[in-house]
Amino acid sequence: MMWIHKITEKTTHRQIKNEKLEESETTIDRGARVEVFENGVIGYAGTQDISSEGLIKAEQKARRLSVASQKNPLFRFSENIRPFAKGQYKSPIQKSLDSVSLEALMSLLIDCTKAMKTSDEIILRQAGVTIVETEIHSTGPQGHETLQNFSVISLNFMATAQRGSEVQYRTLHGRSAAYQIGAELFSRHRLIPNCEMLGRQALELLNAENCPTDQVDLILAPDQMYIQIHESIGHPLELDRIIGDERNFAGWSFVQPKDFGNLQYGSKLMNVTFDPSRFGELASYAFDDSGMKAEKQFLIENGKLVRGLGGLESQERSGLPGVANFRSSSWNRAPIDRMANINLEVGNTETEEMIQSMKKGLIVHSNRSWSIDDYRDKFQFGCEYGQWVEDGKIKKIVKNPNYRGRTLEFWRNLAYVGKDSETFGTLNCGKGEPSQIIRVGHSSPYCLFKNIEIFGGG
Repeated sequence: MMWIHKITEKTTHRQIKNEKLEESETTIDRGARVEVFENGVIGYAGTQDISSEGLIKAEQKARRLSVASQKNPLFRFSENIRPFAKGQYKSPIQKSLDSVSLEALMSLLIDCTKAMKTSDEIILRQAGVTIVETEIHSTGPQGHETLQNFSVISLNFMATAQRGSEVQYRTLHGRSAAYQIGAELFSRHRLIPNCEMLGRQALELLNAENCPTDQVDLILAPDQMYIQIHESIGHPLELDRIIGDERNFAGWSFVQPKDFGNLQYGSKLMNVTFDPSRFGELASYAFDDSGMKAEKQFLIENGKLVRGLGGLESQERSGLPGVANFRSSSWNRAPIDRMANINLEVGNTETEEMIQSMKKGLIVHSNRSWSIDDYRDKFQFGCEYGQWVEDGKIKKIVKNPNYRGRTLEFWRNLAYVGKDSETFGTLNCGKGEPSQIIRVGHSSPYCLFKNIEIFGGG
């Protein structure tokens, strides 16, 4: 049996720095990945020659690799490892990317950098956009055929302030502002006020006190929950990592196969889903690269671990339940288990109620640094912008806010979950040997955690 995945990707990048053009490029990447299944073993080959002759050569190479692997196979798969699939997917855009001219886009980005200039102390203003248009056409035996078209936009906005030797910056959502969306994202009414806010908040940080060292209640804004979910839920739950495939490069996980169905990962307020159907979220799709239909599934329900992030191959190898997340980054990479949209479901608490509940605490926004061990257990995160709370009210801004913890203890201290979620994404999640950079999304409301260690510093 053989499957062919033809992939075309156009990437357009524009970057303005202090009202001047800094970067401008457009690239097109096109190729095909051929998969051959023989005697329970899959062989892969990639080619940029997508002519009939080129695909035949790639098939022959994939077949040779499959045959050679018969001698010492890691695992022999059943034939249902590649299910029959037929269907289409298209990003839910409201306004075509072609409707915005290059001139209009550049003018908007220039005006965004101007809007950040709230003071002469704002020394660097950057506004960038990356547009990625992808088509994946997969064909296989017995009429297997899927066609998926993706429209992705990533925003990279930053205002940097300096006073003497002190430098502080604010970015748009910690540089995780990426979505499946159309040109409707390029709204002046939305972007210009955000850029003005970045300039104001960068100046506020110059005047702010350093974050204290303490153990307090901690509220994570959705754009910081993004990285917390990614590093301490998403990566630890990848089944290929759990069964040892990634330990040489990206590490493995504290999660063990016996934990599924048993481990109390967090408080009963913790409900985490794999949801590739969420409107506008970056990693939404209809089928993964095996052809498995992508559907919403609970990974953690009422705090209990119930399902891992593993495609059909990892599910068959481990005997554990998984999801449709078997994905490759391009035509020249074999699919592996990857995060997609990993979301913390909403709760029933208003953000203001969380703040009012705090005798002493901290609200943090926008990630700027992270560190987590190979087992995804001990972690430390630094944020751009902190708000200090006393007696239920925000009292001041603090700079250089950091916090640390251990994954299970941290999530078991989840005390409040907000009613309204926000969605973010990144183009740049790395994993695999050879390396693969892929798109992931996360959605979350504001959340409050009890008794978290915080500290200041650069």
